[in-house]
Amino acid sequence: MLDLLLGVALLTPAQAPQGEEAVYQAPLAVDADEARTRVARGVGWLLKEQRPDGAWGVGAIDSVQFIGFAVETYYAFQLGANALAFLALSSLEPTAEIDAALARSLEWLSTTRVPKRGSDRDVDCSWASLYGFQAMLAAWQDPRFQAEELRARSRARGLEFYELLEKNQEPLGGWGYYEGPAVSRRPTWSTSFATACVVPALVRAVELGWPIDVQVVARARRYLEQCRLPNGAYAYDLRPVPRVAGESIDAIKGSLGRIQVCNWALRRAKSESVTPERIREGLEAFFEHHKFLDAARMRPIPHEAYYANAAYFYLFGHCYAAQAINELPEAERAEWHRKLRGHLAKIQWQDGSSLDFPNLSCMQIAGTSFSILAIQAGLSGSRARL
Repeated sequence: MLDLLLGVALLTPAQAPQGEEAVYQAPLAVDADEARTRVARGVGWLLKEQRPDGAWGVGAIDSVQFIGFAVETYYAFQLGANALAFLALSSLEPTAEIDAALARSLEWLSTTRVPKRGSDRDVDCSWASLYGFQAMLAAWQDPRFQAEELRARSRARGLEFYELLEKNQEPLGGWGYYEGPAVSRRPTWSTSFATACVVPALVRAVELGWPIDVQVVARARRYLEQCRLPNGAYAYDLRPVPRVAGESIDAIKGSLGRIQVCNWALRRAKSESVTPERIREGLEAFFEHHKFLDAARMRPIPHEAYYANAAYFYLFGHCYAAQAINELPEAERAEWHRKLRGHLAKIQWQDGSSLDFPNLSCMQIAGTSFSILAIQAGLSGSRARL
């Protein structure tokens, strides 16, 4: 399989595992020095791919797989991926080259237009607001951007993204990217993982005095708590009867990426329902059943793999597994991060980028950024804090 060959492209012949099962079961032993090398390769790719105007990628369709989406969607995907790239670079120790790239990125993110809902069905502008808000909150706190004009700009743009979040929070409290059973000005469908990724940033913004409606945060937290299932999984979306029978997406094996981001989000939101033990259980499941993420990676059709896993949960899931690890006592973290890094190293491409869902080019920008954030979270001196 092409994706398996690409996935081990950085291995020497002596290191390369034999066969698909070996790729799934034998990640590289990646110590801290090797991890920094992997990060440097990913950063090198991001720096090389950044355009002179500060952006990455294009806001137009560049894959036949996404024919039929609203025209606005491609721009929303680009903006979300750019926000992730900003977060990834801001997690690194400062250098002249990184700081210059961040400054260009902030200029583009804070001056490009805020996307709109693309159609009755398509609410993919949510991805731009979910990650754009986080990027602007990070910029507002970053020591490199403390000039009055830059702080004012990042805060103003952050609040524009928040306004879009508030507008598109569905009545049950979550955020999604497609319309639900009824077409409405306020969307009527959401997912646990999209909601979870922004909750910690909203909590932090409230703590920092940003004018965030605490009821927006409370509704999102309650949505996640209601998505939690007795088996330890989190439902893909909130519904009266979860899909738990047979090979279901809401089984543990279908929820591996969602468990990590939802546990992390609720822990940051100070939910008493998520204890260190629950985080450990989620991480243990993540590694025990990791082959289901491996099997889904690089499949071009969403949810076609076992337990309805989608390819795009691979790097997303690893990024938030790293964040969940950092919610455990410090003495436990190093071993968990060591296990996690191997699964990221084995799929890094020769050019330094990382990819799990082969469609629009923005997925390579987002995937590489997720990988950098995941590895950085386990390195001493890291500035990473989503």
